[in-house]
Amino acid sequence: MEKFPKIFKNWRGFINEGRQDLEELVDPQSIDLSSFVMQPALNEKVWDENKQLRPEVHERLMIIAQDFMNELELLSIKVYDITITGSLANYNWSQYSDVDLHILVDFNEISENRELVEEWLISKRVQWNKNHTIMIYGFEVEIYMQDVNEEHASTGVYSVLRNEWNIEPIKENPAIDWSSVRLKAVALMEMVDAIEESYKAGEFEETIKTVDIVKERIRRLRGCGLERAGAFSVENLAFKVLRRNGYLKKLGNYKLMAYDKNLSLNGTYTTGGQNEQI
Repeated sequence: MEKFPKIFKNWRGFINEGRQDLEELVDPQSIDLSSFVMQPALNEKVWDENKQLRPEVHERLMIIAQDFMNELELLSIKVYDITITGSLANYNWSQYSDVDLHILVDFNEISENRELVEEWLISKRVQWNKNHTIMIYGFEVEIYMQDVNEEHASTGVYSVLRNEWNIEPIKENPAIDWSSVRLKAVALMEMVDAIEESYKAGEFEETIKTVDIVKERIRRLRGCGLERAGAFSVENLAFKVLRRNGYLKKLGNYKLMAYDKNLSLNGTYTTGGQNEQI
């Protein structure tokens, strides 16, 4: 059974059952869901009238993927596909969308130690995305390494490598339980707010441990939602709310700051360009 740190002693059941006593906490109605709308067409800056990638977009994405593989020194590893997925390959795109660029390889061809491969690729991906801010007509490119044997739940997948749809999106108006999206987002936001209080109280080890627990919980919730109901699941939309309102970034920042403070001695340390007394 998952063990929650002490700061969550009153919060068990937040995610799966929801909260009934939210009045003194975050108001669900304060969450802006106006950007979660279905668009009449794919984004015209990225796609042409035939629903194909615009030539200049296709060219740049191929270069980006090639440069990333060069940096990883994996040129001998077969690339099975390079794809765009996510909201920008669908009708639910918005100003917050990213160009989710997936490079599909067989992890077993890199090493039989799958866990080591996954950790290494994640670290390389995170470092690349941290070092580079590449924009395609206002949309930031985010690179992901995907195992070709892994199922990926998405209603829109475009092969950049073959320049054709693997899964062409269908325009639809799904029935979404917006009330549940708000409650689920509030539950997650409340968890992050509790971590903030733990950090402010100087409980740095507790903060670090709790951030990892919450990140894993969010990851599993989103994954279950995608498998069960796809991109429009309550869990996935709640995840997107947290990403758009800065809560996911806030969550990661508290772990970094808590780690730095936990290892610092009396004096000053620098984080994010700011000197802070401890």
